[in-house]
Amino acid sequence: MTQLSQTFTLLDYAVFGVYLLLTAAIGLWFVKGQRDLNEYFLAGRSMGSVIVSMTILAALFSGISFLAAPSEGYANGLAFFFVNLGFFVATPLTTLVFLRFYYNSRFFTAYQYLEERFSVHLRTLASASFIVRVLLWLAAATYAPALALEQVTGLPLWFTILCTGVVTTVYTTFGGMRAVIWTDVMQLIVLFGGQLAIALVAVARIPGGWAQVVDLSLEGNRLHVSTSLDPTVRITVWGLILGAAFMHLVQMATDQVSVQRYLTASSLKTAQRGLWLKLVMVLPVTAVFYGTGLILYAFYQVHGDPLAAGKIAKADQILPYFVVTQLPHGLPGLFIAAIYAASMSTISAGINSLTSSTLVDFYQRLWRRPDLSEGTQLRLARILTFSYGATVIFLAFLVEKLGTLLEATNKVISLIGGPLIGLFLLGMLSARATARGALVGWISGLVVTLWICFGTRVSFLWYAFVGSVVTIAIGMIVSLFDQRPADRQLDGLTWARRPPPSD
Repeated sequence: MTQLSQTFTLLDYAVFGVYLLLTAAIGLWFVKGQRDLNEYFLAGRSMGSVIVSMTILAALFSGISFLAAPSEGYANGLAFFFVNLGFFVATPLTTLVFLRFYYNSRFFTAYQYLEERFSVHLRTLASASFIVRVLLWLAAATYAPALALEQVTGLPLWFTILCTGVVTTVYTTFGGMRAVIWTDVMQLIVLFGGQLAIALVAVARIPGGWAQVVDLSLEGNRLHVSTSLDPTVRITVWGLILGAAFMHLVQMATDQVSVQRYLTASSLKTAQRGLWLKLVMVLPVTAVFYGTGLILYAFYQVHGDPLAAGKIAKADQILPYFVVTQLPHGLPGLFIAAIYAASMSTISAGINSLTSSTLVDFYQRLWRRPDLSEGTQLRLARILTFSYGATVIFLAFLVEKLGTLLEATNKVISLIGGPLIGLFLLGMLSARATARGALVGWISGLVVTLWICFGTRVSFLWYAFVGSVVTIAIGMIVSLFDQRPADRQLDGLTWARRPPPSD
């Protein structure tokens, strides 16, 4: 570790520091002009489709992706890149179905829909499960840059976790959703450009260039995708299409982190265009992320594998190791800062969404205080944001026990999110579903998913799919024993009685 830290020069530290200060300054710039919760949580519903698409993409591909995607390509090959096929199922469903229900001037969170469709109890449970899941996800996003910095600078893990959490919490507490969105845009550009530059540098230093990358990948079985029907096989084409579609739906359709971004758009059509644009951008962006891992595999087959030699402890460290040992002085500082700042952007979006869910789904709904001014509510939102930031810092120290970054984040998404997506689909697609049926279905889906995760060897790609299907099936069966909901209760809440198209 000491030897590596010596290659991180004063110039690298300077670039690193300036970039982080710039990120924090952008976040804090948006303190001015905040007058109410609509501005703090939804940026005044004023964003255009291009900005919406970039901030959605940034939410999915952050500092975690910068580390996890290349490490997956390096350790296991290109197979997981095809997880993007699931977006071609999840994006149309989110755009054409879910957004029609969410884009309602009354809604600040996705879970307000569940109260109108079923009951306040389900809204509360769903919002609580979102809070638990996102806290764990954000802990992983905090851990990722700390891992990178420990590898390349020798700074202890605990120190960089604290730095990430504290800086992010401060600028998000004051900057609100506009700070989240504009730091998202900057990080996406830097991350994609940085990953592309790393890939090109690595290819240039492989004697046979692209041809040798392909040859070595074929020899190492890095381009194979299993077609097995066995659900215990870690990655199969069926899991990448069907299982991943539900995994993406969890993030895109029921996750307040994403839904809140949609609601910042100036209209429903603007939000829908943003999602279609994001679908167009996702393939080239992820091709670079996963392809870099494949290139690094080929590079280190030629120049000596640092994992086999014990120079790094795990595959998740391969990208920062390459950056600090192979790139010119100054660039390591920029790229490590990009990982750090992108994770900050992800964390800021997450704790802002956690705050909106807590304030709207719990405080305003269960402890109604109509006498509270907008200013008082804004102060309360900032206190909650700060509290969530502190909680994320604490949980980040536990992430290492969940496996690789890629598996850890996807397990967190699917375990709780699978039953939740089933709950939303049950409400939107079935007029027969009742509140009791939905509750029993959700509990059943959660129990079965937990059992599959901890009691079987089924691949993590199937967790969200199984949880969703069990929730819908049990929910429908139990609903048959209840009285059918009245038609007037379903207006604008089911697909058959969906809201009309609007601007």
